[in-house]
Amino acid sequence: MNVQFKKGVLELCVLVLLDKQDRYGYELVQKISDQIAISEGSVYPLLRRLTKEGYFTTYLKESTEGPSRKYYALTEEGRIYLQELLADWQKFTDGVNQLIKEGVRNE
Repeated sequence: MNVQFKKGVLELCVLVLLDKQDRYGYELVQKISDQIAISEGSVYPLLRRLTKEGYFTTYLKESTEGPSRKYYALTEEGRIYLQELLADWQKFTDGVNQLIKEGVRNE
């Protein structure tokens, strides 16, 4: 899949996954990687930026499999931002799908 496509939707994917439950970084990477091939290194800078912008809070939680894990939790501001992104995504995909319908020959 095109790298620019992935970059554009990665933020949305992270926000959507955190809307349902708090998660740690590697867990997010694994969950997204199940659907979209991404590199682990692409998620962590995004998590730092979104935390700095106030969309996430973080906390440490003990792990039975090694050191404590840093969990990310969506803030109320993050939930509002997610809803805005989802609305933008819907408009964008509707427009692209309409153009595909009009422009692709189905012979």
